[in-house]
Amino acid sequence: MTNQLITWYKKNKRDLPWRNTSDPYKIWVSEIILQQTQIKTGIKYYMKFIDKFPDIDSLAMARELEVLHTWQGLGYYNRALNMLNAAKTIKNNFSGIFPSSYNELITLKGVGIYTASAISSICQNEKKAVVDGNVYRVLSRFYNIATPINTNDGKKLFQKIANTLVHDSIPGIYNQAIMDFGAIHCKKNNPKCNTCPLKINCKALQLNLINYRPVKKPAKKIRTRYFNYLLIKFDGCIVIQQRDKNDIWKKLYELPLIESKEMIDKNHIITHNYLDKFKIYKIQTNGRKKHMLSHQKLVMSFWEIIVKEWPKKQIYKKIKLTEISNYPFPKPLKEYLNKEDKIH
Repeated sequence: MTNQLITWYKKNKRDLPWRNTSDPYKIWVSEIILQQTQIKTGIKYYMKFIDKFPDIDSLAMARELEVLHTWQGLGYYNRALNMLNAAKTIKNNFSGIFPSSYNELITLKGVGIYTASAISSICQNEKKAVVDGNVYRVLSRFYNIATPINTNDGKKLFQKIANTLVHDSIPGIYNQAIMDFGAIHCKKNNPKCNTCPLKINCKALQLNLINYRPVKKPAKKIRTRYFNYLLIKFDGCIVIQQRDKNDIWKKLYELPLIESKEMIDKNHIITHNYLDKFKIYKIQTNGRKKHMLSHQKLVMSFWEIIVKEWPKKQIYKKIKLTEISNYPFPKPLKEYLNKEDKIH
């Protein structure tokens, strides 16, 4: 199987920008971006990130706001915060030289077994096997494994099998081969079984179980949350705040938020204690939208609140509508604010 995949890869590998370098920093950036991002989107953000932060020094010296702004739209923002943390660690503990060995990489924040294995095998030829979604799919079909991939037992089993398959002398090539094979040949939908170099020995194909592999344990029930955003306006300015809780969109900016257990009306908004310090001239609903996250459904209501003046004692952050682009906002909020900016 190992040699067959490497032969396939040499003929069919994808032309990706991070494959034209052996710089562990650039490979790290690509791997972190691709953790929760499709390849097409990932390439665009990779180029943008490398253009802004071409090396570990430039990232280590960056401000949190700059990094989040560059990452805006990619989601899972802890990835960006962890990258900044790791860059500072490398600057302080590794003399600014990006490590390429597994044992050093695994100590960095946000770097797990998969990422450390990918970088060390590609840059250092360490015999470390990667296991990602593509690898799960290839192995579960080839060996017809019914153990759910999102369980501890499943993760251990697949890692053990992957470790036996990784090539002795070119582990990085093999790792890229099996990931590419899963991405463009042994695809989730409509895999190319008829032209598959592994079809003779593929157990799931023989048993007609291709569409049932890999197996996943049912996901947790999706939670619904109700976000009421306050667009407080006066003289071309609005109020914003930064999310600091250990929650979704950590460290991003947003409008003042009232989270409720269900949809609420104008009376609930106008009597909320957050608005006590403002002299309200007018309040009205200004649209509603739903936004899906991995395990959450957000029902976002927007309330336009025009005030008579700004309170003299300002304990909030006030910006001009034209300054919206200077701050990183969650994607659905950014879309709403961009529309407001154009209207006003």
